[in-house]
Amino acid sequence: MAKPIIVVPYDPRWPELFAKLRATLSAALGDVAVNIEHVGSTAVPGLAAKPIIDVDVVISSWKGLQHAIGRLAKIGYVHEGDLGIPGREAFAAPRGETDHHLYVCAADSVELQRHITFRDKLRSNQTAAQQYAELKFKLANDFYSDRMAYTEGKSAWIAAFLKG
Repeated sequence: MAKPIIVVPYDPRWPELFAKLRATLSAALGDVAVNIEHVGSTAVPGLAAKPIIDVDVVISSWKGLQHAIGRLAKIGYVHEGDLGIPGREAFAAPRGETDHHLYVCAADSVELQRHITFRDKLRSNQTAAQQYAELKFKLANDFYSDRMAYTEGKSAWIAAFLKG
């Protein structure tokens, strides 16, 4: 059976969990990473989310990807490719870590800019953040174990919000 989709109210510990992940990643990546960003819903104060921290490791260009892959492998991350989303490379987290999704993006990546723009727009618009939270609760209820349907259900709202 597929893992259920669970959306929970905002947890004020999420920034602290990200900070710990960031410290570990920064130590492992050194100068390969030009920045490490907390993105996704857990990065928006007050926003309900799946309790999974989204992390974007920013590298200066795709030329540094192999270095990032190697350094992340040394601390237990497994490179999974782009998983069908160009502009970001996904990594499976080591067992026992805080639940998180890790992506490596080049500084000029459209996907990175989309993540940052979405986070920042939600941080500055509480009404939209509340609407998004309500949608996520509804979708998690409607599509309890169908991650694809849950994600597709959010896509139109996200696209309209980013255009607006």
